[in-house]
Amino acid sequence: MSFSTLSEFATLLAQAPQPDMAAREGAEARNAQLTKPAGSLGRLEEIAIWYAAWRGDARPKLAAPQVIVFAGNHGITAKGVSAFPPEVTVQMVANFEHGGAAINQLSRNAGAAMSVHAIDLDRPTADFTETAAMDEVDCVAALKTGWDAVDPQADLLVVGEMGIGNTTSAAAIGNALFGGAAADWVGRGTGVTDAGLQIKEDVVRAGVALHAGKDALGILAALGGREVAAMAGAIARARSLRIPVILDGFICSAAAATLEKTQAGALDHCIAGHQSDEAAHARLLEALGKEPLVSLGLRLGEGSGAALVIPLVRAAVECLSGMATFAEAGVAAGATEG
Repeated sequence: MSFSTLSEFATLLAQAPQPDMAAREGAEARNAQLTKPAGSLGRLEEIAIWYAAWRGDARPKLAAPQVIVFAGNHGITAKGVSAFPPEVTVQMVANFEHGGAAINQLSRNAGAAMSVHAIDLDRPTADFTETAAMDEVDCVAALKTGWDAVDPQADLLVVGEMGIGNTTSAAAIGNALFGGAAADWVGRGTGVTDAGLQIKEDVVRAGVALHAGKDALGILAALGGREVAAMAGAIARARSLRIPVILDGFICSAAAATLEKTQAGALDHCIAGHQSDEAAHARLLEALGKEPLVSLGLRLGEGSGAALVIPLVRAAVECLSGMATFAEAGVAAGATEG
C-alpha cells in the first residue's frame, strides 16, 4: 500500500480492515467461561475482547509493543505561543536518543521497543496565521514518515511527540474540526503566562478563520505540524496491519481526530490511554467517543500517558488468555459468585 496525495491517503483509510468478528466472538465466549463472576474484571474484559478482535485471535498474547516518538518544529513559535524556544525540540530529541526522558523509562517499564524520528527540525512549518503550515507535499511526506515507522511485527502501538508550539497546533485542529470558540481549545501547554495564553487564543482564532472550509486532511496540513501528521500516518498504518493503538494525550488525539473526521470508524482500533491535564483533552476525547483508561494529571506528551498503560492492556490480555475456564479448572460454573 502506498499513497502520494492526501486523496490517496483518504482512500486507504476508507479501505482499512475491520476487526475479526470470529475472534471477537471467540474471546467473548471464552471470557464468559473464565473462573470469575461475570463482568467482575470490568473494563479489563472489554479491553481484552477489543484487542483479540483486532489481532484476529480469540486467545491472544501481547509480546511486542512499540513506542514511536516524532519530533517537529512549528513556525508559530515566533508568535510567542510557548514558554520555551524551539531549540528545546532539538535538545529533547537528543535526550530521547540518550535514554534520559520520561518516555524512555516508561517504554522500558512496559517492555516496549522505542524509536525517535526527528522530522526536518531545521525547517519549521510555516506560521499558520499567514499560510498553511504545510503544503500537500510536506504533509504527505510526514504522513509517510509515520506510516513507515511502524514495525509490522509489533502487536500494540503508542505514538508520541515532541515539538515546541504543538499544543497550539492541536488546539487549532480541535477547534477547526469540532467548532466552538478558540478559548474552548486553548490551554497553558508548557506553562505559558496569562499573556501567553491570550496570544495562543488569538493565534488559534486567526488560524482557524484563515483555513475555514478545508476538509480534515486539509486541516491537518494547514494547522498541524510534521510530527502531528506523522502520528496520524502511524495510527493509520497500524490500522492497515490490525495493530491496536493506545492514544496518548491532547496532541496525539488531535492528530487521530483528523483520521476519524476523514473516515468514520478510522479509530476503532484505538483506545484512549489517559486524559491529560491539558484543558481541552477531555473535550476532544468526548468528541471522539473515547473513554480514557486513567486520569493522572499528566501533561507531558511524548507518548508518556499511553506508554504508562501498556502494562494495563497487557494485564487485560493475560487475564483473557491465561485464566482457566470453569471446565479447565474443574470448578462448578457460578461457584465464584457471591
